[in-house]
Amino acid sequence: MLAVLLTLVQIAPVKVNPWSAIAKAIGRAMNADVLRELDMVTQKLDNHIRVDDERNADSYRTRILQFNNELLREIQHTREDFIEILAVIDDYEGYCRSHKEYKNNRAVCAIENIKRVYMERLQKHDFL
Repeated sequence: MLAVLLTLVQIAPVKVNPWSAIAKAIGRAMNADVLRELDMVTQKLDNHIRVDDERNADSYRTRILQFNNELLREIQHTREDFIEILAVIDDYEGYCRSHKEYKNNRAVCAIENIKRVYMERLQKHDFL
C-alpha cells in the first residue's frame, strides 16, 4: 500500500519525488565517510593553494625589493628590465588588492621609487 502511494505521489504533477528523497538519504548514509574525507581533502587543497599564492606574492615582493635595491646602488637597467618589473608589480598589487589580509607595507616605497625612476628614464631617454 505504501509503495503504491509513493509511486502515485511521484507520478502526480506535484514536484515531490519521494523515491529520489529516499535514495538521496540512503546514498548520504552509505557515503558519509567518503563525504567527510572529501571535505578534509578539499580543506587541505584550499590551504595548499593559499600557501602557494602567498609564496608567489612573497617572490614578487622579493623581486621588487631587489630591483629597487639595484636602482639605489645606481645599477643601470634596460627598458625591457623595467617593463618586466612593472609586470611583476602589477601581479603583486593585484594579489594585494584581492587579499586584504596580506601585509604589503614592505614594498610600497620600493614600488613608488621604481615607477619614479622609470618615468625619469622615459623622459631622459637614458635606459641602458
